[in-house]
Amino acid sequence: QKAYQTVEWLQQAMGDSPYYIHKPEGAMFLWLWFKDLPISSLELYNRLKARGVLVVSGHYFFPGIKEDWRHKQECIRVTYSQSEDKVRAGVAIIAEEVKRAYAGG
Repeated sequence: QKAYQTVEWLQQAMGDSPYYIHKPEGAMFLWLWFKDLPISSLELYNRLKARGVLVVSGHYFFPGIKEDWRHKQECIRVTYSQSEDKVRAGVAIIAEEVKRAYAGG
């Protein structure tokens, strides 16, 4: 239930930003893909961390792939295991930072 609630919040917060959510499969996290994100997932991680939201940059999950595959830099892993208030606030901040990045900020 928490996964689907988080997906709903993301859908509301992200609006028409180019993003995808991997189908939740029972783990306590979601994978988000921001197609053509103009900053790296590590830069997004740093921006979110500065605002008190911790995610995992997706580039860590592609070991052994040597080629410059942009997708590696467009994904983050987000947990929804915190309280409802914290998750909802974190989702809002993620959406703000992603929209800012797409807007050139």
